[in-house]
Amino acid sequence: MAALPQNHQHSATTTQQQEVAGNKLQAIIFDVDGTLADTEQCGHLVAYNHVFNSLDLPWRWDNDEYRQLLKITGGGERLRHYLQNEQACYSVPNDDREAFAADLHGRKNSHYQQLVRENLVPLRPGVQRLIAEAHNAGIRLAIATASHPQNVASLLQQTLGDASQWFEVIAGGEQVKAKKPAPDIYRYVLEKLGLEADNVIAIEDSEQGLQSALRAGLRTLVTSNFFTDEHDFSGAMAVVDHLGEPDQPCHFRDTRNSSRMVDLAVLQQLTNSEPAPQLVH
Repeated sequence: MAALPQNHQHSATTTQQQEVAGNKLQAIIFDVDGTLADTEQCGHLVAYNHVFNSLDLPWRWDNDEYRQLLKITGGGERLRHYLQNEQACYSVPNDDREAFAADLHGRKNSHYQQLVRENLVPLRPGVQRLIAEAHNAGIRLAIATASHPQNVASLLQQTLGDASQWFEVIAGGEQVKAKKPAPDIYRYVLEKLGLEADNVIAIEDSEQGLQSALRAGLRTLVTSNFFTDEHDFSGAMAVVDHLGEPDQPCHFRDTRNSSRMVDLAVLQQLTNSEPAPQLVH
């Protein structure tokens, strides 16, 4: 587990909190898979293939196939889609595809959590830095994800330790009727925070996540990854390849922005300069 820098282990100072009070940005809502960490490539895909192999199933998902499957939000939904569409002729126990998918998904989650415990699912560059900076400045933190709650808890605890307690709201797909790209999960988090969308930004990695946040009226920064580089990010206030570190600068797709890291100053500037997206009712 990576330790937070010493100067990031303290609560916000009174001065920092007063500064926040004068700014529009009051909270950041993070997606998890592909945003906080390289969970898809280093975790979930590895875990899926491990389960397929352990059960002698004749399937192996490569990067290209998994990229297509990621268009289906939610691991359980993804497996059901695969069984019903790509493997419609494959015989499953008791001819119960729902039960078979649920069993595979449970086994996958167990192996994923083992990978997390073994520190094989790292945080993406700049994530730990930005979370600490936001917390120290009194910016509230939350999670909006389609991932399984135990997967989220395991990842946060293993990678952030005590800082995992800084997230006031951790909401998963099971808590709403419709998963991303529907806006339900972001509306739920905003309600729990008691904040208006105009004072909050979302950080996402995918087109589905971006659409979910935009439909909830949230300005959204996208940090793309291996599986989402080619997604349509129209409507995002900015798109970067990662959040950046002092020795590992990020790159903005909009070359007019020369910032080397996504920090609070950059987020405040974007929040104050970008109009809020239209709510979808």
